[in-house]
Amino acid sequence: MPFFPKPVLAVALAAGLAMSPAARAEDQADPTRVLATVNGTEITLGHVIAVRADLPPQYDQFPAELLFRGILDQLIQQTLLMQSSDGELSMQGEILLENERRALLAGQQIADLMEGGIDEAALRAAYDEQYPDTTDETEYRAAHILVETEEKAAELVTELEEGAEFAALAREHSTGPSASVGGDLGWFGEGDMVAPFFDAVAALEPGQVSGPVKTDFGWHVIKLAETRAKQRPEFETVRAELEEQLRQSALEAHIAKLSETAEIDRADTEDFDPEAINDMSLLEN
Repeated sequence: MPFFPKPVLAVALAAGLAMSPAARAEDQADPTRVLATVNGTEITLGHVIAVRADLPPQYDQFPAELLFRGILDQLIQQTLLMQSSDGELSMQGEILLENERRALLAGQQIADLMEGGIDEAALRAAYDEQYPDTTDETEYRAAHILVETEEKAAELVTELEEGAEFAALAREHSTGPSASVGGDLGWFGEGDMVAPFFDAVAALEPGQVSGPVKTDFGWHVIKLAETRAKQRPEFETVRAELEEQLRQSALEAHIAKLSETAEIDRADTEDFDPEAINDMSLLEN
């Protein structure tokens, strides 16, 4: 509902107006069916459907007949207000309309490009490439205590050497989000953690505790719990992820092909202040 306050729709819904079964059956099929005419301007079922598709999820709780009446009332009110205006959009309105048209047409092109779905063989090939059947990669399960200073980290290392429980110290002292679970970070592999942290973990043997390790987040004391060979996920658990990757690759290839034959001239923006994009007053003309 991009241009009209949602409370108007809520008021219409609260009225509880309902359609007869005959009217519902008659309105099922044709999006060009005229539902109302306001000073000669037609409002069709297609207009209502498009507004319904744009409603946020909280409107799903309402029966269709209430949504129908609420949306139709809103479109009638919008039409009345539109007709009472001078018909001229502000600069911001014109630009928003251009952007919306651009986005809608681009979206249609993307939908057309993806219409055939994803080839199963391509999915399997992507799966085999990203998740090989055999790998020499290692995964690690570790816990950490994150503190602000090296001195505090060193104190904790001393306490651990004297027999303190790692999880208890993590719950008491760690500033990281894993403090509530004793610092446990679960399983991870190379690339999942920042380099200094991962390098420190990889140098440990199961059961060992590191000295203070510095990252951009602070100072860590790390305990390696166990290691394992990297597990290959089941195909179905990563299908959606692979489909999205292939769709994105197909889209990027399509755009690259279009770019090769397009004439694209970028203006020199070396002297442009990026903060200008936050100045809405520039569109107030």
